[in-house]
Amino acid sequence: MRKNNMKTPQEKEIIVKRYLNGESAAKLSDEYEISKKRIYIWLNKYNENGIEGLKSQTGKHKNPNAGLHLIKPKNKIEELELEIMKKDIEIARLKKGYNVKGVGQEKEFVTTFNKNTK
Repeated sequence: MRKNNMKTPQEKEIIVKRYLNGESAAKLSDEYEISKKRIYIWLNKYNENGIEGLKSQTGKHKNPNAGLHLIKPKNKIEELELEIMKKDIEIARLKKGYNVKGVGQEKEFVTTFNKNTK
């Protein structure tokens, strides 16, 4: 089997439909160079969510602010928008009652409840 044999949702749907029409998983796995287990995984996802279930979730973050430190602004406006977003995140942290001390692996979240922050 080849490494990184990515399939589009449409290709996955074709394979699943061929399996549902009676073709064997072994034949399809040989033809498309994928494992039989992968076909069964796609079948379950297709039965649960249709073609939407076959879309790859690789690299998709649920947090839209994840990786803000990796963004490199292209112009002054983007730079200012990024700075505002970082400030909004810091405000949300303070409202929840904790501060961040340290950087990198030494980062520590310290609660500010029952403490005078003035």
